[in-house]
Amino acid sequence: METKTALITGSTSGIGRATALKLASDGVRVVVSGRNAERGLEVVEQIRTAGGEAYFVGADLRDAQSAVELAAKATQVAESAGGTLDVLVNNAAIGTGGPTAGTEESAFDAVLGTNLKAPFYLVANLAPAMAARGRGAIVNISTLAAEVALPGLSVYGASKAALDLLTKSWAAEFGPAGVRVNSVSPGPTRTPGSEGLGEFLQVLAAQAPLGFVADPEDIAAAIAFLVSDEARFVTGVILNVNGGRTVV
Repeated sequence: METKTALITGSTSGIGRATALKLASDGVRVVVSGRNAERGLEVVEQIRTAGGEAYFVGADLRDAQSAVELAAKATQVAESAGGTLDVLVNNAAIGTGGPTAGTEESAFDAVLGTNLKAPFYLVANLAPAMAARGRGAIVNISTLAAEVALPGLSVYGASKAALDLLTKSWAAEFGPAGVRVNSVSPGPTRTPGSEGLGEFLQVLAAQAPLGFVADPEDIAAAIAFLVSDEARFVTGVILNVNGGRTVV
């Protein structure tokens, strides 16, 4: 069996890191990417120590050009290792909290640049090659805030709601060529990025039937399923991994 290669953006910590470790344990060659090279190399070393194959490519995904450059570098890594870039996980994201009034334009642009523009141009530069080979899997990481209105998260939620729509559009566009595109929408998850929420994280989790805060590995398991061949008949889905929050 040919080894698949996966590019996971924002995989130096949190959900992205857990996904890199999970896919590597499943036998996938992983391209770890993020802004912090030290943390990225630590993830790579952890994967290699466990017997997996991983590489680090730094990227500051704030605009189209950075996405184009990452796509080219990740493709080169995959080809140098004797494979192709078969999986893309658009996980890198930034958020800004607070009321609408007073939100700086620079903050608005930064969120939309990383959360929406970068995934758009990564797909634009990677999906056509997947389609030409007749196979590929893309997973976009969304958020509960894209479906449930949470005060202070308007810009972040809007960026992810738009990404969910792109998921469906790309599923329709690339599906006939064998490329599957899905979203995973996490609920409250214990990550370095959510530490600042403090007790509110547990309060938010308590509103769901299951009632607990997820670990990054819980989200990674769902992502791993969607990129696997076991999900070969699944595309265009927004998979809620939120403890049942959106059913109540």
